[in-house]
Amino acid sequence: MPKLLPSIAARLLCVGAALIAAPQLAAQERPIAFTGATIMPMSGAPIENGTLVIEDGKIRAVGADVHIPSDAERRDASGMVIMPGIVDTHSHIGQVQGADRSAPIQPEVRAMDSINPRDHSLDKARAGGVTFANVMPGSGHLMAGQTFYMKLRDGETIEDVAIFSRDGRMMGGMKMANGTNPMGWVSGGPGTRAKSAALVRQAFIEAQPYCRGKREKRDLGKDALCEVLSGDRLVHHHTHRADDIMTVLRLQREFGFRLLIQHGMEAGDIADRIAAANVPVSHILVDAPGGKLEAQNSRITSAADLEQAGVLVSLHSDDPIVDSRMMLRQAALAVRGGMTRDGALRALTINGAKQVGLDSRIGSLEKGKDADFILLDGDPLSIYTKVMETWVEGSLVFDRSDPEDAKFATGGFGTASDGRAAHHHLDKEAASLEGAR
Repeated sequence: MPKLLPSIAARLLCVGAALIAAPQLAAQERPIAFTGATIMPMSGAPIENGTLVIEDGKIRAVGADVHIPSDAERRDASGMVIMPGIVDTHSHIGQVQGADRSAPIQPEVRAMDSINPRDHSLDKARAGGVTFANVMPGSGHLMAGQTFYMKLRDGETIEDVAIFSRDGRMMGGMKMANGTNPMGWVSGGPGTRAKSAALVRQAFIEAQPYCRGKREKRDLGKDALCEVLSGDRLVHHHTHRADDIMTVLRLQREFGFRLLIQHGMEAGDIADRIAAANVPVSHILVDAPGGKLEAQNSRITSAADLEQAGVLVSLHSDDPIVDSRMMLRQAALAVRGGMTRDGALRALTINGAKQVGLDSRIGSLEKGKDADFILLDGDPLSIYTKVMETWVEGSLVFDRSDPEDAKFATGGFGTASDGRAAHHHLDKEAASLEGAR
């Protein structure tokens, strides 16, 4: 296979523009054209012997027969697969924290104020092809705080990796939870499922007059609840059991907030109800579900059940529950469980972008969208396939040919904590599987 990957020095020249009001990075010096690849754009059928042209951090052209600017740097990507960067709709990378134990409902807390963008868990996610992550507080509270929508650019500060709205605000949703996680351990927290729902209802009811008023005395928690009630801030709701999901749907009907079901282990059992409510699901597939009783009914057919019912489904890592480097495996498990191949790949990319309202920018390879994409050395659903490059907004952020980057693709647990590969267990495992073929 020809060497496709640029040097570290070249990486510094391939930097894209950030979204909207994000900090401006150095401009990409000239267009880059990747030729000869199989391109999976997610906006249409795969393109054989395709070409992808990027410039100034954006996609300028994609197709089987496109104009390549005369000054473009050409990369022969023959034998490679190019697809959009993975959109992870539920992650805990960056040492993220949320609410403390002082109360069960803390909407004023912002995940962005606890995330370390220099943490090596981001490098590990880039090694897995992740280019966007919805970084969330945990689920030990009924409302653990505001989530953070992260672009996995190279960055030193939270502003460097933020996605900004048109009015200049860093974007994110609101993390909520029910079931066993938020019961019993937080001061003033619920002891039953019924009390959980009652506390949430009370919080929204108390916020409503504040939202309608002049807000002369600011209340940060109620300000955030107003954003939820107005639909400006999407609710990411941790919920597993079918009965807990139905409770969330009742709350959504009563208060009208925008909702994305997170996890939904038993969502497949009530897929028709979820479809009728027109609520999307950010789903997780685990083949060793231990740890909590609510996961005991997990099965790999649930994503297929949701797809067949017409529910918009994405797949997520919940990193560290599923390692960010195993997102392609999530799609493969979904297909094994009956999901269509196209549906599983869309669940890694454009579906998640639609769920968080960013599909005009990310999730597919189309002219004008951000140049967020990955290069693979084989079929995305094969266990033998490796992510070779990850690009964010025209900037190469992971390069497997660089030993400093490669350790994040192959190293053990210590890789994410101190930057040193504990051991190259993933490569060893792949070699063992190859020998057993």
